[in-house]
Amino acid sequence: MERCAAVALLFVWMQAKHAAFLLKEVILLGRLLGLDVGDVRIGVAVSDLLMLTAQGMETYTRKDEQQDIAYIGNLIKQYDVETIVCGFPKNMDGSIGEQAEKVRDFAEQLREAVQLPIVYWDERLTTKSAHRTLLEADMSRKKRKKVVDKVAAVYILQGYMDSLR
Repeated sequence: MERCAAVALLFVWMQAKHAAFLLKEVILLGRLLGLDVGDVRIGVAVSDLLMLTAQGMETYTRKDEQQDIAYIGNLIKQYDVETIVCGFPKNMDGSIGEQAEKVRDFAEQLREAVQLPIVYWDERLTTKSAHRTLLEADMSRKKRKKVVDKVAAVYILQGYMDSLR
């Protein structure tokens, strides 16, 4: 009987150690930050620690590039972000247009400032999908304008995380 109890106790201890190890590894992974970068606004989303779901955080109204990068840098610290997923607005034919070049320039400056990897994710139609979702929710035009970029950032980040599975 004592041997069974010792084996059971050892099993419970090993499970606890393994769970603590796994939890530590998950926490060390950090979060992903999703960005929908526009000329006027930047939609921001962040992943949960398990990288299963994306939550819309805010729609940031741009000031100038230095202030924008500093603001996002603060979000990165606040949410313990390890990787940035930046929407990349390719043209419908897959070519790289003027807006994609602007996004890439901004993202490269951000990468240099925060020293984190950036993943570019094809964002074609994400803003249209976000608008459609908000229209289906019967949201007014004024309210849609305030949140559409945040919802688009969620679509970008969730699409990337889904591709990892």
